Amino acid sequence: MTTPTKTQEIAAGSFENLGLAPKIIETLTALKLTVPTPIQSKSIPFSLEGQDLIGIAQTGTGKTLAFALPLIQRLSRGGGRGLIVLPTRELALQVDETFQRIARYIPIRTAVLIGGENIEKQKRQLARQPHILITTPGRLIDHLEQRTVKLNDIRILVLDEADRMLDMGFAPQIKKILQVVPKDRQTLLFSATMPTEIATIAEKDMRSPVRVEIARAGTTAEHIKQELYVVRKDQKNQLLEKILSDTQGSVLVFSRTKHGAKRLTTVVQSMGHRATEIHSNRSLNQRREALAGFKSGKYRVLIATDIAARGIDVTGIELVINFDLPDQSEDYVHRIGRTGRAGLTGRAVSFATPDQGQDVRAIERLTRTVLAITPLPTLPRARFVPPSAPSYGDERRHSTGGGHHRSAAPHAHSAHAPRRAAPYHSRGR
Repeated sequence: MTTPTKTQEIAAGSFENLGLAPKIIETLTALKLTVPTPIQSKSIPFSLEGQDLIGIAQTGTGKTLAFALPLIQRLSRGGGRGLIVLPTRELALQVDETFQRIARYIPIRTAVLIGGENIEKQKRQLARQPHILITTPGRLIDHLEQRTVKLNDIRILVLDEADRMLDMGFAPQIKKILQVVPKDRQTLLFSATMPTEIATIAEKDMRSPVRVEIARAGTTAEHIKQELYVVRKDQKNQLLEKILSDTQGSVLVFSRTKHGAKRLTTVVQSMGHRATEIHSNRSLNQRREALAGFKSGKYRVLIATDIAARGIDVTGIELVINFDLPDQSEDYVHRIGRTGRAGLTGRAVSFATPDQGQDVRAIERLTRTVLAITPLPTLPRARFVPPSAPSYGDERRHSTGGGHHRSAAPHAHSAHAPRRAAPYHSRGR
């Protein structure tokens, strides 16, 4: 099939034209949802027909409803259960929130099986015979090994954020899940990129899947202004303070490591901002509170690791700051996709040290854009950092997942000297 490469080439239409049942249309109208997004309008008709599908679309494009609506309709008519597998707890909870909104109008029971929660509570949910299981790979394997869940009646399998699950090392768990669920099932796979591993799944574990690609892999969300600062490590905190002071709205800041996120949160709080953190060292309740507080405005600044890159669904984030560049260039797309959602404008700022030209070029190759360097503004004086939070710029870099070591020594030249542009934008790439 011919795959559109531009969002504007896809007629938005309406939900009524997609083959959805009248009751679902009524529900969408009650939820004030009338116009489908491109991924919804292109994928829902195929999904309703029972075809296997690979949906390639960037974050913030409405993928949850793209699989939730066909799932509800097909299960209501044909029985069986649905299984939705996602990479993080936050994503699982947010997907469940979407189903709960629909459940106010259409009776549907879900069970959320994620790590960090009492497994006995989850067993009680399973005893209620839920129609849909929403789970992370590791916790689902736990239940399978304890024989507290059976997947023999799974009629529809959804693998959401599949590339992220593979990046996080869940390939063995995904393989086991694919072996346990019935062969005679429908599989819907959604991803922002199309790595080789997903092509392998499509070939071995899906039945002639239709591929729907709304934006080519690596495409960044529209309406996002992207900026790059080349800055020494020991100036990062000062640049962050300057940008935060010049920004009025909510700000999401990404750190490479959970330890860096914790220290950076203390630093930002010492600047007088309402800030909190979200990373894998935080309990599930702490992460829920942080995300809820960020949504409500209790916290203006949220410092996160890549565990949140695809797990934060908050409309209206004014600014995303890559305090550290991501280990994987694909994560750049997902990070900045937290702003500029739902058609709103957004801004994304990245800090790169003078020795990170290779990382910047990798991002540029993926996104097919040039990240023009913005000259450094006049920076405030270096702030005293509390002893419990040593200057992030002095931290020795250590990876939490596959990153290579880079020198921590600051470059001798000023980051905003014109000659520094050459390593980032040399030709012949």
